Amino acid sequence: MADSKVNKVVLAYSGGLDTSIILKWLQDTYDCEVVTFTADIGQGDEVEDARAKAVAGGVKSIYIEDLTEEFVRDYVYPMFRANAIYEGEYLLGTSIARPLIAKRMIEIANAEGADAVSHGATGKGNDQVRFEFGFYGLKPDVKVIAPWREWGLVSREDMLNYAEKHGIPVERKREGSKSPYSMDANLLHISYEGYDLEDPWVEPGKDMWRWSVSPEDAPDQAEYIELSYKTGDIVAINDVAMTPAQVLTELNRLGGKHGIGRIDIVENRYVGMKSRGCYETPGGTIMLKAHRAIESITVDREAAHLKDELMPRYAKMVYNGYWFAPERVMLQAAIDSTQVNVNGDVRLKLYKGNVEVVGRRSDESMFDERLCTFEDDEGAYDQKDAGGFIKLNALRLRMAAFAAKK
Repeated sequence: MADSKVNKVVLAYSGGLDTSIILKWLQDTYDCEVVTFTADIGQGDEVEDARAKAVAGGVKSIYIEDLTEEFVRDYVYPMFRANAIYEGEYLLGTSIARPLIAKRMIEIANAEGADAVSHGATGKGNDQVRFEFGFYGLKPDVKVIAPWREWGLVSREDMLNYAEKHGIPVERKREGSKSPYSMDANLLHISYEGYDLEDPWVEPGKDMWRWSVSPEDAPDQAEYIELSYKTGDIVAINDVAMTPAQVLTELNRLGGKHGIGRIDIVENRYVGMKSRGCYETPGGTIMLKAHRAIESITVDREAAHLKDELMPRYAKMVYNGYWFAPERVMLQAAIDSTQVNVNGDVRLKLYKGNVEVVGRRSDESMFDERLCTFEDDEGAYDQKDAGGFIKLNALRLRMAAFAAKK
C-alpha cells in the first residue's frame, strides 16, 4: 500500500505490458492522477502507439517527445570524447540513456506540479539506480515510486493475470513472431538478456541479432569511409555534414552492414550480481576506434595517458548512474578541455566485423615526419641528446641496482 499521499505522478511509459499494468496499479494503489512520458531516443518502436494506450488507460496529460538529437549531442558525444568503455568491452548504451529520461521526467513533474515520479525498472537491475540517482540529483525532495519493489507480482503469469482481471489489453503475437529475450534499444545500441542467455555457456542463436549481419555473412568487399571531427565530435561522414543523430544513424547502418559491434559479455552490475548480456553497438564501435585515432595525432602524450587512466572511473560513473554527480561533471570538463584541437579526418576500412584505421590527418596534428623519419631529418632531431635523457631517467634504476649489491 502507499505510505504517503500522492496527488500526481509522472510515469516513464512505453505502452507495453509492464508499464500499462503499472499505470493501472498507480491509479488504484495511490488514487492519483498519472502523467505519462514516452521518449523517442531512437529505439525504433512506434512511440505514438503509446498515446492511444495511455488515453484508453484514462490518462489526460500525455507527453511523447523525440529526444534523439539531444540524446546523441548531449550524452553520447560527451561520453565518446572520454573513450568510455566499461570493464573493457561494454560501450554503455543502456546506461547513457537513463539520465536524459530522468531529466525530462523531472522537468515534466515540475511543469505539471507532480509530487512523484515512477519507473518500470525491476529491483534486480541497474536501471532502478540510474533513474533514481537522476531523479534525486535534480529534485532531491521528489517521491519515487518503484512498483517492482512494492507490489506482489513476481512472474510473467502474475502480470498476465493482473492484466486480464483489470481489462488491460495484452497483445498476443503468433508463435515465433516475438523475441524471447528481454531487449532494450536506443540509437546507440540494442541489448539482449534472459532466456537461454542466462546460461553463460550457451552461444546466442544467430536469429537473435537484429541490427547487424553475422561477420561471416558480411560483404566480401571492404568499404572505406571518412569521418570528419571538430573539437572531438564527428560532424561529417564522407564530406557530408550531418547532425549528431544523423551521424550515429548512418554509422549504425554501415556497421550493421559489415557485421560490426556485436559483443557477448558477463558484466558486474552495481547492485552486486553478475549478469550476462549481448549487445549490438555498430555505430558506437566505429566511433570509439575513430576517436582514438584522431586523438593519437592531436592530443599531447601525457594528457592522453591521463585520460586513459581516468577513463575507467568515468565509465563506472556512467554505468552506475552518476551522470549528474559532481565528480562526473568535473571529469567531463577536464576531458572536454583536451578536445579543443581534436579536429581533422579519419579514414576507416570496414570489413567482416572489423574496423581498421587506415588514415588520419589534422591541421593541428602533433605528428612531425621530420622527427621520426628513418631518412635524413636535416637536423630536426639530434640523436646525441638521447644519451643524456637515458642516463638521467635511468639514474634511479642504477642506484637501486648498486644498493642491491651491497
